[in-house]
This record gives sequence, structure tokens and C-alpha cells, in this order.
Amino acid sequence: MMRIILLATLFMFSVYTYAQEIKIIPQPVEIKMGSGSYTIKNQLQIVYDAKAKSSAEFLSQYLNRFYKVNCKLTESSGQGRDAKTIYLLVGAVDKKEAYQLDVKQNNITITGDEEGIFRGVQTLIQLLPVPVQSSQPQIIKLTIPQLTITDYPRFAYRGLHLDVGRHFMPVDFIKKYIDFIALHKMNYFHWHLPEDQGWRIQIKKYPKLTEVGAWRNGTIIGRYPGTGSDNTIHGGFYTQEEIKDIVKYAADQYITIVPEIEMPGHSNAAIAAYPFLSCFPEEQTKIPANMISKASTQLQEEGRKKLVLETWGVSDDVFCAGNEETFAFLQDVLDEVIALFPGKYIHVGGDECPKENWKRCDNCQTRMKSEKLKDEHELQSYFIQRIEKYINKKGKTLIGWDEILEGGLAPKAIVMSWRGEAGGITAAKQKHEVIMTPGNPVYFDHSQSENEDSVTIGGYNPIEKVYAYNPVPKELNADEAKYILGAQANLWTEYIKNPKKVEYMLLPRLSALSEVLWSPLEKKDWKGFEKRLTEQFKRYDFWKANYSKAYFDIKATIIPATDNKGVIWKLESKQNSSSIKYISHSAGMINSSGFANGKDYTTPILVNSSMITAAIIMQNGKAIGNPVSQTFIINKATGKKIFLAGEASPNYPGDGAFTLVNGVQNEKGLAKSKEFLGFSGSNCEAIINLDSIQLIKKVTVHTIRQTGSWIWRPLTVEVFISDNGKDFTSVGLTDDFIVKKAGLETGKMIVSFDERETKFIKVIVTNWGEIPAGDPGAGKKAWLFVDEIEVN
Repeated sequence: MMRIILLATLFMFSVYTYAQEIKIIPQPVEIKMGSGSYTIKNQLQIVYDAKAKSSAEFLSQYLNRFYKVNCKLTESSGQGRDAKTIYLLVGAVDKKEAYQLDVKQNNITITGDEEGIFRGVQTLIQLLPVPVQSSQPQIIKLTIPQLTITDYPRFAYRGLHLDVGRHFMPVDFIKKYIDFIALHKMNYFHWHLPEDQGWRIQIKKYPKLTEVGAWRNGTIIGRYPGTGSDNTIHGGFYTQEEIKDIVKYAADQYITIVPEIEMPGHSNAAIAAYPFLSCFPEEQTKIPANMISKASTQLQEEGRKKLVLETWGVSDDVFCAGNEETFAFLQDVLDEVIALFPGKYIHVGGDECPKENWKRCDNCQTRMKSEKLKDEHELQSYFIQRIEKYINKKGKTLIGWDEILEGGLAPKAIVMSWRGEAGGITAAKQKHEVIMTPGNPVYFDHSQSENEDSVTIGGYNPIEKVYAYNPVPKELNADEAKYILGAQANLWTEYIKNPKKVEYMLLPRLSALSEVLWSPLEKKDWKGFEKRLTEQFKRYDFWKANYSKAYFDIKATIIPATDNKGVIWKLESKQNSSSIKYISHSAGMINSSGFANGKDYTTPILVNSSMITAAIIMQNGKAIGNPVSQTFIINKATGKKIFLAGEASPNYPGDGAFTLVNGVQNEKGLAKSKEFLGFSGSNCEAIINLDSIQLIKKVTVHTIRQTGSWIWRPLTVEVFISDNGKDFTSVGLTDDFIVKKAGLETGKMIVSFDERETKFIKVIVTNWGEIPAGDPGAGKKAWLFVDEIEVN
């Protein structure tokens, strides 16, 4: 089967003159330039050692598909070097995946271990000129400069994840996804197969997993909690024969697939197929009335108890830990999974498992007593450790999300740290291997543009932030750092319905991550990477990849005015030859047609009155790309000095304390999580300095409630005033939460009082505390999100 499937059509090429500057991503360890060059011509001979056959076939297919070069493949006989030949020769190396690429005037040689040769082929591909597309056929000269590259990876684990449970992706695209992994020198594909919303792998002993569990009757419309159901059946699954084919396809590119079989939570699809797996088989699946499809409503009215989940979030209906049939089922499933995936890792999830059903389940409570477990967290640890023992007997190693630390870590388990780096740091200090995958910055389902052009789950992880990431936390010493195997990016598909959007969310951030994980730390250089990235964009165009151009967005930053009277809107563009035009209105809509008569942006814009401001790049009188806009609501606190008694969570740091007085009131919920400060289980206490004694009579705290994501409204808001910033007097308290925007659940809490004079205002926003029973995350600390404190 043809291995490179990135391109379905042929290109017309224009003549290309090779630039001597080498633009390779990820940056190699060492490049030594020569003085000549080598030109690849048709009927190229590729001579390979037997163990490098896959690499030879990959290179041959790439050259033929993209450049129409026909290659002759010959297994090496150990004889001398011929002219006009590419040699792929296996040799001893000091480091795994190491290679040396020598381009001489007469031939090219790549030497290394098996995997190293394949990585060297990817480097050779990037040395090839990127054609300029043309309407007329042209001759392209495949000239490569003479050089020697010595290279090897920084980390052993360089992963990319894809969730196909929320939205199923076809086999051809899974192979294309693997192509992207290979072309960026990554080596692990974490394949998230079952979810609450769909079971995607055929298990022959349990056919209902795919007959029932692979299909849902509807999906919520818009961002959670959505505006209703689309009432459209969605689903699909991979047969075992398809999986074998995909596994081989990946192995031929030296990529190991890590299958994830989620447990004990995120198991609604399996429970819908086999209700005995639930603690309460006779209880109906809980889907809110505004999120359930008509078909599922009908099924429930007819007596159907369990359904594949149709909304996002976390469900209380999880695998029963007290039922022996649960473990028999999972062992049977794992037997078939292990037979399909030859890699050493099996991922079992272990994250976001509510304990409410376990608390009221007689079987689970009996299990806790018999095993002398003190709480449900230890019950989850028992669950994971029992599964780990079974996986270990099969010669495999268990990987789980960082929740598997709770209640005691399974002895040989590898931890994937996703809730920041804390879990990974803890595991490494306990001498457990760790794969870093923190939401900030390597969740690629987060937006890569502040100018949101489609619905995402929220968050903001631009390519700059990805490139700046170092998977080895500073909290670890040299010995502890050895337990960091590497890192991976995660791509969850709640809001990614098709392959085109997967590509769009993936690229070009994958280029940044590949350099983070492959290149030596001392080689990282953002400005140098930017130069090489422009060439990578040409290559993406060449591959017809659907990549994001957010890198070229206008970057808008809000900073305090120098005298703290208002704020400043600062704009930056990477388009040096372009001009930025901006327009402002006191109210109303802004559209691109108004920019033609806009003002030239020459200096940051002072904003000291409420307005809507927008900007766009203009070229030859035409607007380029999407505009960036911002609504400012200016009040007495805007731009003033502000101090926090405690820091926000590093996962939701916003722009520090200034976030609360930057004049921006969040109207898009978690899609603009950068505008929030997030506090996990703690209060938000802020002191605002108004600079002078002023009259005030109302303080409004803007916040959000999204209980499905464990974000709760404040319990109370209390306001204090002071003339000296030390002695404060309370002027009011409220527990009234007012919804501003239904669906998004953005809200506000207002403290009104008789007009008072003050210079300092203290605002204490009290966290809800422990999440109540019956709600997602029950028993956990609630999140508190605050986005603006408005003073009038």
C-alpha cells in the first residue's frame, strides 16, 4: 500500500533556485556545510540495508508522488559507493534514533540505527526544494547543498494524541495523521478509542460495544452546554482488520501506537451496550432535557435505561468497582486489544472518574471493606492497580492520566501529567516515569488564535507558547529529571467534527512541538524557528494541508496606561509589508467594509472611554484575514493598580491581577479563558487602588458558572473600603448570581450600597467550596473564575 497519502493530486511546478540557508524543523544537533551540491534526477537508485527497507520505500514513494521521480530500490551488497545514488546503511550508534546524513557531490548517505535512518529520511525530505505552484508545467531541479548533519532526539517519547470517541475519523485520515507524526520526527501515536460518546474498537467477544456503543442519536449544538441537540446519528468504529492495517502502517514509519481503553470513568458507551457494568443498571442515563435527542427521548419513554452520552462533560455513571463481572469484561477487552497492538504501552485513562455512584453502591462499599480501603480514591487506586497487574502479566506497561496518583500509584505505572505539571513532578519524585502533557500549552484543542474563527473548547495555546515549553520542570533535580520520558500534544474532538479541522488545529503547532521534543535545549531559538517556519508553511501548501495561519494574526495586547488612567490597546503584526488600519465606535457592530476609511495604526491606542475597537491588515486597499476586535467597558477601576492576596492557578493565569481591571468583560465563556483568573478551591481577594478619594456606590464582579467543567459561581462577594489601604470597612455582601448570557452561563454579582468615599477597595470573591454530591466532580474543590471587577 502507498505509504504517503498526504497528497491526492499532482502539482505543476515552477523553477526553484535552492537557497543555501538550511531550514529544517526540528533543528538538527549539528550541521556542517560543504561547498558543492547534489542533484536528484529521474531513475534515481536507492541502495539500502535490509533493515532499512521501510525507509527506502518511504523515500521512493515520497519522491515519486511529490516530484514524479522514479526510483530503483536495491538491497545493499556491501560494495563500494556509486555515483548518483542514495545509500541507507544501518550502523552502530551511541544514541537511539541517531543518524548521520552526508550529502556529497556524487551521492547521499544516511547511516544510523533503523529508526535513525528513517528520521534522517525526513531531514532529507526537508532539504528538497519546495516548488512554487504554477498554472503551467515547469521543470524543477532537485538540488541539495553539500553538507553533513549529525542528529539524534532529546526525548525518547515524542507523542501525538487523537480522540476519536467524541467524533469518529475515517481510516484514511488516521493514516494521514500518522504521516504528519512521521514527517515531524515524532514516534508515538496515542489513540483514544472509547469514550462516553462512542466506542470505536471492535471487540469480538462483546459485539454490542460497536452495535450499540459506537453510535449516538445526537450531539449538542454549539459550545457546552449548547443550545439543543442536532438529532443526527453520529458514529463509527474500526474493525480489527482495519486496526491491524493501521498498526502496520504506523510501524513501517517507526511509530508506536498507544491504544487507550478508558476506565473506570468515561464509560457511558460501554455501559449503554452492557448495562451490568454500571453500579445501577436500572437507572436511566442522565442527559439534560435541553441536550437529549428526540430519538433518545423516545427510547427512554419506551423503557431504555442506558444511552450513549450525547453531550460533553463528565458523567457519574462509571464502571462498577465492586462487581467482579466488570473486571472479567475489562480483561476480555484488554486481551483483544493487546493482541492487536504490539507496542509495550496500554493506556487506561483513569481521569475524571466521579465517585458518587461508588459511594452509594453496596457492591463498591463491600469491596472497600474487604480490601481495607479508607475512601473511594483508594478504591480507584485498587481498580487501576488490579488492571495494571493483569496488563503486566501480558508483558505490557500501564499508562494513566495523573489522577491515578490519587489513593496510591500503581507500582510500575507511567503517569501522563495533564492537569498542569504537578502530577508529573510528584510521580518523578516517586521515581515513576512521566510523560508531560499539560493543558497549557500542549492541548491542541485549545484555540491558537485570539481572533476565534470557529468553536473550540476554550483556552489559548498559540504556537509561541508551544515552542517556549520545556517538558522538564525546574522543580526536578538532575536525577529526578531522568524520569521525564518526553511529552505529547493532545487533540480532543468535542468541537472538531471533521479531518480538515483536525489538521487546522494541529498545524503548525506540531512543528513547534517537534522541535521542543527533538532538538537540544540549547538549540532552541524562537527567531530562528520563525525563519524556518515560513519554509514549513510552503511545505504545508505543497502537501495541501489545511493549516492555521493564526501565526500571522494581529496580536492585540491590553496593558495599563502609564498613569493608570485607562488602558492601552497595543497591536503587532508579522506582516512587515502590510499596514494595520483600525476603527473605533462607541457602540454598534463593526464589519470589514469600514476599514477602508480607518485610521493608520502607528502607535498603541489609549482607551479611556467605553468603546468597540477593531483592526485589520490592509494590502493594496483590501482587508487581509480576519479582523481583531475588542469591546472595552471603562469604569473607575479600569487600568488601576491592583493587588491579589493569593495567586491564581498557573493553569488559568490570565494576564495576572491586571486581568480583573483591564476593561474587558468576558462574553464568550471558556472560549476566552485567557480573560479569566482561575482559582482551584481558593478565594479571589483583590485590593484596587483608585489613586484618589472617589465616590462609589456599586461594585460588580463578572464571573462564570459551568458546573460540568467543575466551575462554580462564587458563594458570595463582599466589598470593603479604606482611605489608607490598611483599615477596611465592609460596605456590602451578596450571594445573588445573575446570568448575563444563557448557555455560556457568564454572570455577575453586584454589591450596591449608599454612596461612599474611598481610595482603596477590597473585594473578596468566595469560592463555592466542595462540589456537592450528584454534580460532576462531586467531592472535589470547585473552580472559581473571575474576569472583571467593575466599580461605579
